[in-house]
Amino acid sequence: MTADRPASADEAQHPDPWAELRRTTQARIGLGRAGNSLPSRRVLEFQAAHALARDAVHEPLDVDEFARGIGELDLDLDAPIVVTSRAATRSEYLRRPDLGRVPDDLSQVPRADTEIGIVLADGLSPRALADHGHGLVAALLRQFDGRYSIAPPVIATEARVALGDHIGEALGVTTLIVIIGERPGLSVADSLGIYLTHLPRPGRADSDRNCISNIHPPDGLQYDVAARTTAALIDGARRLGRSGVALKDMSRTDALEQIDDAEALTHES
Repeated sequence: MTADRPASADEAQHPDPWAELRRTTQARIGLGRAGNSLPSRRVLEFQAAHALARDAVHEPLDVDEFARGIGELDLDLDAPIVVTSRAATRSEYLRRPDLGRVPDDLSQVPRADTEIGIVLADGLSPRALADHGHGLVAALLRQFDGRYSIAPPVIATEARVALGDHIGEALGVTTLIVIIGERPGLSVADSLGIYLTHLPRPGRADSDRNCISNIHPPDGLQYDVAARTTAALIDGARRLGRSGVALKDMSRTDALEQIDDAEALTHES
């Protein structure tokens, strides 16, 4: 059965087995068939999703509006600093990923010597940062609950993840969090990722980082869950002295152990 025509008597007796699964995922599954092709509705949905993904890549971040939103969160953060990469245009950024990894000018970035630095990068989906950046920063600060000293946030445009290494070194932070718009797909065009690097400096490899991806409520990872995982990774990196492949997310294991301990106490009482 497809949405292009009414259900036949046979289809009414044999419901679409994919219907229940489609309600649980944004993935394109069980699309149906019209002759040897897809139903027209599914083709149009695909084309619309492709257009949304292209728009998400090319639409620039409104830096002034985004910075105002950070200030309005009232989170006791200093005013954001804005930097850009050496990619002069969006077109150059897409054609030259290497230029997105190095800063154009960091003279405005102060030496903070704090425990945590936060970089808010447009990445491949500025829309994702505009839609979810404020909520995620608020969740992170709630989760940190004053345990760490935090540098002024940095908004980075035409940015790749490794640009954060230069910013983190300039800030003098112990651990850097890069919040960046992830590459849009045909199911999601507004997903954020968090990349955590302990002792950031230019030349860090991807294996030196930890990533939390697919942050886009309500369908993706929730802000509070991402913030809780980030805090657990920060604590682990501080104990271990490094981030990356040697550092594992133990937040879920710790939560399960706490549940087990609580249940044990209940049984004992």
